[in-house]
Amino acid sequence: MSDQAAPAARSERRAAFGFIFASALMNAVSFGIMIPILPNLIKQFTGGDTAAASEWNVLFATTWGLMQFVCGPFLGLLSDRIGRRPVLLISFFGLGVDFLFMACAPTLMWLYVGRIINGMTSASFSTANAYLADVTEPQDRARMFGMLGSAFGFGFVIGPTLGGVLGEYSLRLPFIAAAILTLANWLYGFFILPESLPADRRATSFDWRKANALGSLRLLRSHPGLLRLASIGFLFQFSQMVLPSIFVLYTGYRYGWTPKTMGMTLAATGISGILVQTLMVGRVVGRIGERGAVLLASACGAIGFAWYGASSSGWVYLMAVPVFALLNLLQPGLQGLMTRQVPPNHQGQLQGAMQSLTGISSIFGPMLYGLVFAWSVRNDAALHLPDLAIYVAGSLLVLAFVLALGMPRLPAVGARPA
Repeated sequence: MSDQAAPAARSERRAAFGFIFASALMNAVSFGIMIPILPNLIKQFTGGDTAAASEWNVLFATTWGLMQFVCGPFLGLLSDRIGRRPVLLISFFGLGVDFLFMACAPTLMWLYVGRIINGMTSASFSTANAYLADVTEPQDRARMFGMLGSAFGFGFVIGPTLGGVLGEYSLRLPFIAAAILTLANWLYGFFILPESLPADRRATSFDWRKANALGSLRLLRSHPGLLRLASIGFLFQFSQMVLPSIFVLYTGYRYGWTPKTMGMTLAATGISGILVQTLMVGRVVGRIGERGAVLLASACGAIGFAWYGASSSGWVYLMAVPVFALLNLLQPGLQGLMTRQVPPNHQGQLQGAMQSLTGISSIFGPMLYGLVFAWSVRNDAALHLPDLAIYVAGSLLVLAFVLALGMPRLPAVGARPA
């Protein structure tokens, strides 16, 4: 590359990453904004019936995860065939319009239809991950995936805050705000975003047999070591479902925390994760490699969960937050390893397969942890194990650590420090 072309290429990559970061942020906001708003809006539609609202809320959450499971592989594979840019732009335009649709939904059933569409369009994160792999050198991928992961941390801080503040004025207003932000990102992408996958590196055909969750998962068995890496990723995702599933009920039951304390704790957890993803991933991978980062993360995550479960008071619980935050090293290190094992025209399919695994976690995680927590509370007088669900999540990370010990040792590519 010539001296004049190099700065232009770097500028183009920065612009591309800005859009991808905003894409991940909007996906996280679209999920987070629902946390304080959607249950109350559902309750409003059910005439104030809390039990009915709870049942509908479970259906909404499960359906959203199912759409991620179904649509992630399709969008990822489609991006391998026609390029990343059109898939991202169509998905984001659809997501923005869907927020407006949900803001105007006249009945509960129409709101449910909007949630289905929301899950479908939010599944474009598999394509965003593939785009990042296209424009990033192998030695930089773990660091850049860490930066991308921080977008989720920001989203889960911004989303609930935005939903809570605007929801004080109207339960519909947060949807409108999310639509404006999403469509603004779409406009930016329409005029600025370059295509990351040249025509000569794309898949030569669209194979419908692979454009579904089961078909995409076959890719994970087709490369040495890839299935093990994907299994670690699945265990990570499944373990993470415990906090959104029972955190509010658990901390209220065990420590008597108020909503304000819960909100501040969630914010502290999110900010800690952001700091790890933005400031530590590049340095850690540069020193101990991607495999080492995965091992360190899974070990710290398991210790963090054990600490949470054993905490006899709220203050002891809070002291575990910095240890648990190191779990955020896992996903960037894992993505760095996985993206090096498949060619460019399979990156979308790979990310679609991983999003399917995330969808499975979103469907079954809340069921498992919710039922375990309910059982342990009902039998607390005899067992004294209200923290059983947290220990279950921690045991999954112990298993992830064991699997990580047998990960393939790929040749070092020398990550640059952040």
